[in-house]
Amino acid sequence: MIRVNSLSVGSRLLPLSLDVDKGQTLHVIGPNGSGKSTFLSAIAGLLDCTGEVYYGDLSVKESSVALLASYRAFLSQSDRPAFNLMVAQYLALSVPNSAQHDSRTVDEVVVELATLLELQDKLHRPIHHLSGGEWQRVRLCAICLQVWPSLNPHAQLLILDEPAAPLDIGQESLLYRLIKKVSDMGITVVMSNHDLNRTLSYADKVLLLNKGVVQQYGPADEVLSEKQLSSVFNTEVIKATVNDKPVLIFN
Repeated sequence: MIRVNSLSVGSRLLPLSLDVDKGQTLHVIGPNGSGKSTFLSAIAGLLDCTGEVYYGDLSVKESSVALLASYRAFLSQSDRPAFNLMVAQYLALSVPNSAQHDSRTVDEVVVELATLLELQDKLHRPIHHLSGGEWQRVRLCAICLQVWPSLNPHAQLLILDEPAAPLDIGQESLLYRLIKKVSDMGITVVMSNHDLNRTLSYADKVLLLNKGVVQQYGPADEVLSEKQLSSVFNTEVIKATVNDKPVLIFN
C-alpha cells in the first residue's frame, strides 16, 4: 500500500492525504499547472515537502534516493540523453543490481517487455535514431525493468508522468497493456494523464487537482462527473454511453 499523509509542496501543492492499495492504478488528472507533476515528484522522494509518504512501512522522507530506487521507479517527462547508446545498452542501465548476476532472467524479461512494447527490432539501434514514440517505449521498457518483480523483489510502485504524451493511438494501447501487466503483478501504478476517457476506463482511483488543491479523490466513475469536470476544465463535458460503456464528450 502507498500512503500519503498531509503531503504539501509550498503553494504548488496544498496538503492532501490518500491511500492506494497494492496493484491498483491511480490516475492524477487536472488542467496544466494543477500540480500533477509536483505530486508525482513528491511521492517519488525527489522534492522537499511536508507531510509523509510511505511505501508499505518504508518512510520516503527517511530514505536515501538509492534505497527508494529499490522500491519505486519514476518516469519523468524528459528528452533523450546527450550521449548515444544502443537500445540494449540503455536498457542494461536499468537492471537492478540484485539481478545483474542472473543474466538468463534479465534476458527473459527484456524479451517479454520488448515484445509487449513492439521493440524487438529496435534493441540494436542507437537511441538517437529512434522516433519520439519509439524512444518513449524504450524508456517505458527501461523503467519497468527497475521494478519487475522477478528482478526486484522489493519493488512496490511505478510512477509515470504523462507517459502517453509522445505516443500515437496504437502505441498508447501498448502502454495500457503494459500498465495492466505491471498492476496484475502487484505493483501499484501512479500516473498523470490527460486522456480522461482512458482514465474512465482504466483507473482504479482518480485524484483530481486544480491549482494545487484536491478537488476529489475516489473511484473513476465518481470523480469524473460532468459537473465537476466542466467546472475544473472550464469547458462543457457530457457523459454518454457508447456500446454500453461510458464515454466523455467535450464541447
